[in-house]
Amino acid sequence: MPTVNIGALKNRLSAYLKFVRNGEEVIVCDRNVPVARILPFRPAEGFDEEEARLIAVGILKPAADPNPMDWDAFWAIPTGTVSDEAVREAIEWAKGDR
Repeated sequence: MPTVNIGALKNRLSAYLKFVRNGEEVIVCDRNVPVARILPFRPAEGFDEEEARLIAVGILKPAADPNPMDWDAFWAIPTGTVSDEAVREAIEWAKGDR
């Protein structure tokens, strides 16, 4: 894993990006103190090509919770009952004076 100071990285960025393209990490140092690392880009799993591209450029952010939705538990939640008349009244009220 190559280590490079900021000045050398600025002067030879293309050469260090070749390391990254080949799957290696590059450690970036400021006066020989590690401050960052450059990693090869790996598309997020479970996303199609367009979604992975949007994630890479920062337009799309994947969900923070990696747990899948438990749809059986969701649909098992008891629902309330509303009369047909109450629904009709709510629809008429929502229409307003249009």
